[in-house]
Amino acid sequence: MSQLIVIKSGGDIATGVAHKLHQCGFDVVSIELPQPTVVRRTVSFAQAVFSDEVTVEGTIARRVSFDEIESTLAAGCIPVLVDPDGVYIKLLNPQVLVDGILAKHNSGTKITDAPIVIGLGPGFTAGVDVHAVIETMRGHDLGRVYYDGTALPDTGIPGEIAGYTIERLLRAPISGVFTHKCEIGDLVIAGEVVGYVADQEVIATITGILRGLIHDNLIVKAGMKIGDIDPRCRKEHCFSISDKARAIGGGVLEAILYVKKRDY
Repeated sequence: MSQLIVIKSGGDIATGVAHKLHQCGFDVVSIELPQPTVVRRTVSFAQAVFSDEVTVEGTIARRVSFDEIESTLAAGCIPVLVDPDGVYIKLLNPQVLVDGILAKHNSGTKITDAPIVIGLGPGFTAGVDVHAVIETMRGHDLGRVYYDGTALPDTGIPGEIAGYTIERLLRAPISGVFTHKCEIGDLVIAGEVVGYVADQEVIATITGILRGLIHDNLIVKAGMKIGDIDPRCRKEHCFSISDKARAIGGGVLEAILYVKKRDY
């Protein structure tokens, strides 16, 4: 599997990257946690951890064991491997490793992990712990590839959509187990109860389409992002890869081809 691309994370941004690379003919494996807390589950390959299989814009991803990876790739699907400590990455021997966790810091990725190592967003330094960094902040530089230095620092404020930034996020009011009342794709009204963390209500702060919501019965921490409301009220946006993910996917593709040409 020396030409393999491994992507750490199956969240919506990492899925946009994986989808683009898969469409370009690369073999891609997604690495995930046992209970991923992704918000945009309808466009995240991480959902396969719960449902065994998920389809995003025509591309199928399947939860697999390590021994099933080759057959899954041969079937034209993306394997999703639960590997919280990344112990299988070395065994997979990828040509490219993409850290798509978006943790705002480097949680252990090293430039020696693969011939080409790419980090998404802040927390990585090109030429030090990765070969290239992709800008993830919305704006003029979204998707830009840095071969030296770092991405823009995290502001803690999500990108603006239809005039809203932080207001469109749903956060856990306390720590506890989350249960939903509404579904992704539902129209919610400002003040409406969307779900509960333990016995505390999770309330919509704006009116819009519920674009994302974490899986039921997951344990969350107070203040954690658990949902996303889209004020544009376009239900189809809940089930398609975002412009942001597509731009970042293009940046990853550029970085792979550039570093490969430069170094080989």
